[in-house]
Amino acid sequence: MIDMMEQNHHQHRSSLNRIAFKATVHCLTGCAIGEVLGMVIGTALGWTNPATIALAVGLAFLFGYGFTIVPLLSEGFALGRAMRLAFASDTISITIMEIVDNLVMLVIPGAMNAGLTELLFWGSLLGSLVLAGVAAFPVNRWLIAHGRGHAVVHQMHLG
Repeated sequence: MIDMMEQNHHQHRSSLNRIAFKATVHCLTGCAIGEVLGMVIGTALGWTNPATIALAVGLAFLFGYGFTIVPLLSEGFALGRAMRLAFASDTISITIMEIVDNLVMLVIPGAMNAGLTELLFWGSLLGSLVLAGVAAFPVNRWLIAHGRGHAVVHQMHLG
């Protein structure tokens, strides 16, 4: 009996980790597209670091929410409801990712001032995105375990 309870607990934890990982990758994908696009545009145009970061953060939220909203719209959800679900499920995750990502870029010497053809720019950006995903995973896992965050959208897809 105890072995069955331990096995069920392990399966639940494994399933929860898998769902949280998928949710984090989903969110990170949208964030990464926006972040990279914003960093590339700001760097290419020679913008200041605050302006480049503002653009990158704005685009990260836009693409992050978009990755949730578009599938909901294709399932027939009204735009207002899809937006509310995206805001409820993604805001905390995107916020954590953007804070970590941009802090890492700022603390790596020269990363924000490196050119688009420099390994320092791309390596720093890639590393910052990986760390952002690592930072968001436990938060997404906790939210899903408590029926919040991406769990809300998963319930909508299933229901």
